[in-house]
Amino acid sequence: MRTAVILAASAVALAACAPDLDPAQERVCRRVLPTLVAEGGRARVLGAAPGRAPRSIRIDFVEERPGRPPLTRWVVCRFSEMSRVDLGGVLSDRGQVGEAALYLLKHYYLDTPDAAAAEPAPG
Repeated sequence: MRTAVILAASAVALAACAPDLDPAQERVCRRVLPTLVAEGGRARVLGAAPGRAPRSIRIDFVEERPGRPPLTRWVVCRFSEMSRVDLGGVLSDRGQVGEAALYLLKHYYLDTPDAAAAEPAPG
């Protein structure tokens, strides 16, 4: 639990010092989070900051599931050069999201009412 508190404080401090993020890119990346948590779980955003790569955002979040301890996780969303909100790749603490899953995410989920309803609030 102490580690989660330290990570949360670090994420908040990092986000406070970070340059302004593109709100549209941050929204797209937050909409990815529910797809990364286990069924029945939810994501709670700790903070967001620019990623290491150009046109990328890192979001630190907590996966909360009933009957399980909270799990601190992260995701990096990379955006393509085609459009500032065209998701080009997703990497999480569990690995790279595959091309087929990324295609389905972009074309059949991110712009739906379900994605908007499930989107976690900013940290």
